[in-house]
Amino acid sequence: MSVLVGKQAPDFQAVAVKCGTFDESFRLSDLKGRYIVLFFYPLDFTFVCPTELHAFSDRLPEFEERKVEVVAVSVDSHFSHLAWLNTPRAEGGIEGVGYPIVSDIHRSICKNYDVLAEEHGVALRGLFLIDRDFIVRHQVVNDLPLGRNVDEAIRMVDALKFFEENGEVCPVNWSPGARGMKPSKEGLKEYFE
Repeated sequence: MSVLVGKQAPDFQAVAVKCGTFDESFRLSDLKGRYIVLFFYPLDFTFVCPTELHAFSDRLPEFEERKVEVVAVSVDSHFSHLAWLNTPRAEGGIEGVGYPIVSDIHRSICKNYDVLAEEHGVALRGLFLIDRDFIVRHQVVNDLPLGRNVDEAIRMVDALKFFEENGEVCPVNWSPGARGMKPSKEGLKEYFE
């Protein structure tokens, strides 16, 4: 498993579906200058996946107020994405999801982010926080049966923004409103006092 943290995010151009329309030339680097939460999921029309896609969509206003673009990727075709978007939530669909869902039918994006579970031919549940300079600042990869925590994704965005704005690091269990720590021996002492 590759660690991409601290490295330039692998760019890609692919077909994405957003709000029922195809974007034939979606390019991740077009979002440079904004924060990006890029997440991978195994397959359309499955079981854990719609819970995650809806959870991110339900919290989309919180991402937007933080100037974060949310982008999902799976190995399904854009036609499958559209069909799933046209299926009501109560029937296992993702109707109403409002962020781009990218088709990685050739699995090249999954390979570049090192989340392809080759024995299954699908993506693991990878999540990457990309900063405004297009550098990966956080990544987490879950196995197929383990759903993510959207609160944690938002907390990581807040932590990154706190660090950028204050120059202080975020100690264990940091959350907005908690104090940070100066990244020095003196700062550590002050934190534990």
